Amino acid sequence: MKTDMSMTWVQYKENDDLEARDELIIHYAHLVKYVASRLAINLSSVVELDELISYGIEGLIDAIEKFDHKRNVKFETYAITRIRGSVIDGLRAMDWVPVSIRQKSKELEKVYCELESRLGRAASDAEVAAEMGITTQALSGLLREVAANTIISLDDFLPGEEGDARKKRVLDLLEDHKATDALELMELAEVKEILTRSISRLPDKEKTVVYLYYYEGLTLKEIGAVLQLSESRISQLHTKAILRLRGSLSKKKYIMV
Repeated sequence: MKTDMSMTWVQYKENDDLEARDELIIHYAHLVKYVASRLAINLSSVVELDELISYGIEGLIDAIEKFDHKRNVKFETYAITRIRGSVIDGLRAMDWVPVSIRQKSKELEKVYCELESRLGRAASDAEVAAEMGITTQALSGLLREVAANTIISLDDFLPGEEGDARKKRVLDLLEDHKATDALELMELAEVKEILTRSISRLPDKEKTVVYLYYYEGLTLKEIGAVLQLSESRISQLHTKAILRLRGSLSKKKYIMV
């Protein structure tokens, strides 16, 4: 039976009751473990789950402080995006992904982008391997290496150069600060349209993995059970899907990492 937290929200938001805020944090803490556990699947063992949870708690607190309880928006949906963003920001600050892995990931993105632009369709593993002058077995190993660098959210950032003050999360434009300009709204619509087209061109299995992972909230293990494939195979499909999408979006200078 779900607990009605509406009065607790009123006590915190309208009466600035810190005990009510603490009650909200405790009540929604399970969301942090849920998000951290999902992200931990593709991460190296050097990153402890407890570290991810600590970053996630910061995101939960931020979500509680900024949430407008009077709007017809489900808090869990709003909070999960905030928590995930906070964990990913924490990982970026740690800079835990080796430079060599980042370089390999960028090289793969470039290959997918250029090859699929020439072919006009999704490239097969054999075609990607041939383009890189390696075997398909070596390509599989490369995909496993860069898997941890593909945990980003699909709508993580809008256009902008690194360090550009205009670079924002899509979520930030949805908060209605009464200051969102028309250009930013157009950019948001465009990035969603491009992303939708890019996903529609993915091979069927990769498209299914993206849908189940990002839209249905399944873990890679759960997706493997649905598709009757191993978790490592699902991880590879997820990695290839994200590399294809980033390669496609890079042509429009959409920064996703």
